[in-house]
Amino acid sequence: MGIWDESAEGVVVLPDGRRLRGRALRAKAPAEDQRPEFGIYLGVRRHEEMWESRWIRWADFRLPHSTSEAVAALGEAYERAAFSRVEIACGGGSGRTGTAIAILARYSGVPAEEAVEWVRANYRRRAIETPGQRRFASSTNLVR
Repeated sequence: MGIWDESAEGVVVLPDGRRLRGRALRAKAPAEDQRPEFGIYLGVRRHEEMWESRWIRWADFRLPHSTSEAVAALGEAYERAAFSRVEIACGGGSGRTGTAIAILARYSGVPAEEAVEWVRANYRRRAIETPGQRRFASSTNLVR
């Protein structure tokens, strides 16, 4: 399948050219030609798809249950985004998804102190919803 078309809904182009898609799980399922090859799903219940995926236990408006598991899964998503369709999704597609995309932007070279604004400018204006999520996205200990 390859990488995402830059014009597809929710697709974010990281500074190093990798592309990924942010999505709300509440939205209807993607059309067959818009399905990812790998997904990271953020929520309190395991989310299963027909494609390869990882689940990160992460309650709405909170932080991941395990920082190390979240960083490992997001690192895998970042690496895969170089050659395949990767999506990051949570219930509404803004808070947890935006926070995760900020971390991926940091892997791509965005400085920690600019990560939140970068996501809001390049993904969703209201991404990353809580002060805790903002602190987490810019935390220096998340660098791989």
